[in-house]
Amino acid sequence: MAKDPVRVLVTGAAGQIGYALVPMIARGVMLGADQPVILHMLDIPPAAESLNGVKMELVDAAFPLLKGVVATTDVVEACTGVNIAVMVGGFPRKEGMERKDVMTKNVSIYKSQASALEKHAAANCKVLVVANPANTNALILKEYAPSIPEKNISALTRLDHNRALGQISERLNVEVSDVKNVIIWGNHSSTQYPDVNHATVKISSVDKPVRELVADDAWLNAEFITTVQQRGAAIIKARKLSSALSAASAACDHIRDWVLGTPEGTWVSMGVYSDGSYNVPAGLIYSFPVTTRNGEWQIVQ
Repeated sequence: MAKDPVRVLVTGAAGQIGYALVPMIARGVMLGADQPVILHMLDIPPAAESLNGVKMELVDAAFPLLKGVVATTDVVEACTGVNIAVMVGGFPRKEGMERKDVMTKNVSIYKSQASALEKHAAANCKVLVVANPANTNALILKEYAPSIPEKNISALTRLDHNRALGQISERLNVEVSDVKNVIIWGNHSSTQYPDVNHATVKISSVDKPVRELVADDAWLNAEFITTVQQRGAAIIKARKLSSALSAASAACDHIRDWVLGTPEGTWVSMGVYSDGSYNVPAGLIYSFPVTTRNGEWQIVQ
C-alpha cells in the first residue's frame, strides 16, 4: 500500500544549504526510500528566479518519490498543510556585524514564518531550525507560534554531533558508523561543548570507550573540542563559502531520527526545549543527548 505524501517545507530554498537539501529530501534520504514527498520551497522575492531554477532542476531530476513542488515567495502558501518545516532561511551575518544585529533582523523573519506555520501548517507539524543563531531563532519561533507544542520545535546541533563523530573516526581510523554516543551540549556556536565521555567505538562487535581507545586526554580535552567548535569557520576559510552539504546532510539525519526513531542504545544531539534536566534552566533551547521513538524525543538522563 503506497504511503500518502508528506509535505516538507524548506525556507531559504534557493540558498546554498537549500540547494543541497532539496534533492536529498526528494531522494528519500530524510524520510526513507518508500515515503513520497511534496516539497514546499520558500524564499524572498529577490530570489524568486533562482528558486524557480531549483524547481526546474527538481523536475529534471525525475525523482520517483517527489509528488509535487510548491515554489513560492508567499509565506502562507509555503506553510499551508506542511507536516515538517526545515527553517534554513535567515539573515546571514555579514562582516562587521555583531550577533545582536543578526538577531534583530531574524526576529522579524521568524515572527512572520511562525505565525504562518501556526495558522496554516498541518496539526503536529515538526519544525527544525537550521538558520543561525539556531537556538535563539527556535525560541523566537516558539514565542510567536504558541499553539505549536514545544516538543515539536528543535534546533540543529546534529551537524556538530556528526563533526565530532567524524573527528573520532579519523583519529582512530575506524568506520564512522561504528562510533556512537558523542554529545553536543549547549548552543550551536563556538561555545558548545562536544563531549566524548560516554562515546564508544564498536571493535569486533564490542563497544569500547572512546577515551580508552584514543588514549590521549590532552588531544580529547583540547584540540578535538576546538576543532569541532571551529569547524564551520575552517570550512568558510577553505571553501570561501559556508558548510552547505554537511549542514543539509545533518538536517536529514536530524529529521530522519526524529520521525523514524534512533537505533536501540544510540543517542543523538538535538537542540530542544529544556525541561530543567542537567540543571539547564527550563524554557531554554539547548542541545542535549536524546533518543527518539514514535516521533517523540526524550532527553537521556
